[in-house]
Amino acid sequence: MVKRLFPIALVIALLAACQSLSAGGTPRSPYIAAVTESPIDVPQMTAAATTDPRLQPIPMHVGYGAGNSWLEIYFTDPTNPDASQETGGVDTALANVVDRARLSVDVAIYSLSLPSLRQALLRADQRGVTVRMVMESDSMDASVPRALMAADIPILGDNRQGLMHHKFLVIDRYEVCTGSMNYTISSVYYDNNNLVCIRSVQAGRDYTREFEEMFQNNLFGPDSKKDTPNPTFRMDGTQVEVYFSPDDGVADHVAEVLNDARQSIYFLAYSFTSDEFARIIMEKARQAGVKVAGVIDAEQGVTNIGSEYETFHQAGLDVHLNGLTGRMHHKVMIIDQQIVITGSYNFTNSAETRNDENLLILFNPDIAAQFMAEFQRVYAWAKP
Repeated sequence: MVKRLFPIALVIALLAACQSLSAGGTPRSPYIAAVTESPIDVPQMTAAATTDPRLQPIPMHVGYGAGNSWLEIYFTDPTNPDASQETGGVDTALANVVDRARLSVDVAIYSLSLPSLRQALLRADQRGVTVRMVMESDSMDASVPRALMAADIPILGDNRQGLMHHKFLVIDRYEVCTGSMNYTISSVYYDNNNLVCIRSVQAGRDYTREFEEMFQNNLFGPDSKKDTPNPTFRMDGTQVEVYFSPDDGVADHVAEVLNDARQSIYFLAYSFTSDEFARIIMEKARQAGVKVAGVIDAEQGVTNIGSEYETFHQAGLDVHLNGLTGRMHHKVMIIDQQIVITGSYNFTNSAETRNDENLLILFNPDIAAQFMAEFQRVYAWAKP
């Protein structure tokens, strides 16, 4: 393996400190400010931006974090030689979120093996917090779910062929954590993943509605109803969009954002089999001034039936396979270095039509800068 080194701007720049609770169906208004960039380089922040007291890094022994009053973003770091449960990683931040709960913790997770989260959930239960869980049925026989059920914490399995593929939790119906990261040792310490936590009444309503649909009504996959209360809202000037699959037609929303790209599309994909997304990306790559680059998980890119990796490769796009030993488990797109797409939603037909999934679209260049820094870290190790 040849390790390609590029200058990495670890941009610690997020949003202002105040939270706006104004909801509504405001139309998309992508940022259109010009961005000066090489195919991979992230623009350097100005001295004023990097010293802005509102933009705070979150120190972590293993991994990367940054946040403000309403948002926290975390990335795992499997290249760190100290990456282990003993040192503590992104799961520590997740356990801290659970420890803040005073009324309720609702968890929808594909797989769970983190001792730190097991203990946090048990502590919440012991202090009188209502803890409920929904899981992929095939993952319920692991030791951590069994320990939670032994403590009388209710866990409902999906009991269906499609995957309950969510990776989210809701604290007090107000704080939501989601992203690509399963709550497992491998996801936190061996794989590349992201975790996004949002403190928002609107986000809390959206994810609580999705959870109740599964836990209370036993509706999964194609049986789900299109009833997301706040698919679009604003937080301190940042437009946030929340969608659930298969009921919200996620692919249409992703395609709309991709079609609006004017400068660049960067992506990190565990699994990429969507013909529609690949078609749009290749069309954009042929347009003058639109840069395209991506990294796909090495195993999925080669062995997954219908993988678009070879399509991109044959077209001469700057798309490569992950060069690290763990999974490149992100499901991320960065458009024009202004808009971020992330969540549990792989870029596949199964994610669109069969699985229970969620997806965020965040319209903010500072959030995009955080994900661009992660793109650079992963790209630097990609196979040429």
